[in-house]
Amino acid sequence: MSDTPVQLLSPDGELTDHPDHPLDVHPTLARDLLRRMVLARRLDEEALHLQRQGELGLWLQCRGQEAAQVGAVTALDDRDRIFPSYREHAAALCRGVPPAGLLAQWRGCSAAGWDPEEHRFGVYTLVLAAQLLHAVGYAMGVQRDGADEIVLACLGDGAASEGDASEALNWAATTSAPVLFLCQNNQFAISTPTRLQQRAPLHQRARGFGLDAHLVDGNDVFAVHAVTASAAAAVRAGAGPALIEAVTYRMGGHSSSDDPSRYRDDAELAGWTARDPITRVERLLDRRGWADAPFRDELQRESDELAAQVRAACLALAAPEFGSVFAHVLAGGSATVDAERSAHAAYAASFLD
Repeated sequence: MSDTPVQLLSPDGELTDHPDHPLDVHPTLARDLLRRMVLARRLDEEALHLQRQGELGLWLQCRGQEAAQVGAVTALDDRDRIFPSYREHAAALCRGVPPAGLLAQWRGCSAAGWDPEEHRFGVYTLVLAAQLLHAVGYAMGVQRDGADEIVLACLGDGAASEGDASEALNWAATTSAPVLFLCQNNQFAISTPTRLQQRAPLHQRARGFGLDAHLVDGNDVFAVHAVTASAAAAVRAGAGPALIEAVTYRMGGHSSSDDPSRYRDDAELAGWTARDPITRVERLLDRRGWADAPFRDELQRESDELAAQVRAACLALAAPEFGSVFAHVLAGGSATVDAERSAHAAYAASFLD
C-alpha cells in the first residue's frame, strides 16, 4: 500500500485518473457531490450563528471536512449502517437526518434527535472512540446474521489515541468483522496537532492490527468516494475490515467554545483554505463547463431555503420537562430511579408559583 494520499482532483480543479481507484467523474456526479457539500456547509454556518445568539448550547463545526464525509457516505449502500462521532453533519444530511434532528441535542432538547434505524445512522457519540466498539459489535452481529450490509465507523485523529480505538481495530481484525473505519484526520485533537499525538500515521497502525488500510486526500471528494467504494466492496465481499485515513483540516475551532488562534497561525489556515474541498469542485465545473447559471441559482436558492429551515427548526424546539430525564436512564426502570424522580418532583413542588 502506498503512503502517498490518493488524489483525483487537485486544488486547482484539475482531474486525473488513478490506476488503483478509477472513478467515472461525470457532470451529474460532480454537481450532486458539490450540492451536498454546499448544503452541509450552509447548515454548519447557520448552526454556529444560532449558537452565538444563545440558541444552541454548543456546536462543533464540520467546515473543511465536507468532502471526507460526503465522498464516503455516497459510496455506501443505503442499507449500510453508520456509527458517527459528533461532527458528521454532512454525513447526517446525506442520510436524510432533518435539521431539527441535528440541532436537538445541541439545544439540550433531546439525547438524540433522529431514529437510527430509519436513517441507518447512529446517534452522535461525544465520548471519544466509544462508537468504534459499538460499530464493531454491531458488525459482528451482521456477520452472524449473514446480512448483506457493512458498517462505517467514523472517528477523528484524536479519538485514534484512545484505548477504545485500539481495541476496536483489534476486535475487528481478529473477527473479520465487516466494518470500514473512516478516520477524518483534521490535524488536531482539540489543540494538540497530529504530529504530537502519534509517531506513526493511523493507516500504518491499522495495518499492524491486520486491517487493509488506505490513505486519501480528504479534501478531494472524488478520491474519497472512489477509495470508499473499492474498500466497501472488499469488506462486503468478506475480505475483512479496512480503514481509510482521510487527510483533511478542521477550518473552525474544535467547538464553538474553542479559540483556534491560540494554537495555529494564519499562514497554516491560509494554506488549507487554498485546498478547500468545495472550491476545488467548483473549479472543475468551471473548467469543464458543467455548471450553468440556472444550476448555480438553484443551488443558492436551495441553500438559502435550508438556512431558513435551520433557523425555524431550532427556534421551534421546545425544552423538555426536566422530570422526563428519569425516563431515559434504564429501559426497565428501577426503584432507585423512581425514588430520585419522586424526590425531584417534591423538590420542584416546594417552590412558590
